[in-house]
Amino acid sequence: MIAHLRGRVLEKDAETAVLDVGGVGYEVSISAAAARGLGAIGADARLFIHSHVVQDGGTSLYGFTDREERALFQTLIGVQGVGPKVALAILSGLPPAELTRAIAGADVARLMQIRGVGRKTAERLAVELRDKLVPFPVAPTSGVGASSGAPATSVLPERLLEVQSALVGLGYRPGEIEPLMARLDPGVAVADLVKQALAALRRI
Repeated sequence: MIAHLRGRVLEKDAETAVLDVGGVGYEVSISAAAARGLGAIGADARLFIHSHVVQDGGTSLYGFTDREERALFQTLIGVQGVGPKVALAILSGLPPAELTRAIAGADVARLMQIRGVGRKTAERLAVELRDKLVPFPVAPTSGVGASSGAPATSVLPERLLEVQSALVGLGYRPGEIEPLMARLDPGVAVADLVKQALAALRRI
């Protein structure tokens, strides 16, 4: 399977691009972020690829700016009723951090604002992906990350990710956990951070 392409942009529009790689033109369906990131016609570019085998035995290629965006796409198509085209529309409809926040908070109304996402699909996203959001942590909404104008795609420190994962394993929803993350000190031991988080959650 093709996982990565680097070549020259032959054609490009909002939804597809053709890359010339060693004299072979690969047509790739691209995310909105990838469309913005690709250079002009003739420019060198690279895409992280998801190869999707279709029923007739052919393969469709989907291109992304980085591994994280590709991984989020692959998680989305694991949801019943979400095919590659709908997954691309979802990624184009919301930035990754806002998307994960909407799913974690079961914000069905917000998800339904994405073109091609109806109520049933929005509900499936919220239910089926609740416990799969740890690899795509939501940026803090307060504290240092927010006040310094850090981008919404900031990643939590590894120790806080362990805390987040432990709390999800205990049955807490990511939407409940998210507000606590910015208040925890990543320099403290994980066990102590989990105790602090549990104490805070019990007071909510």
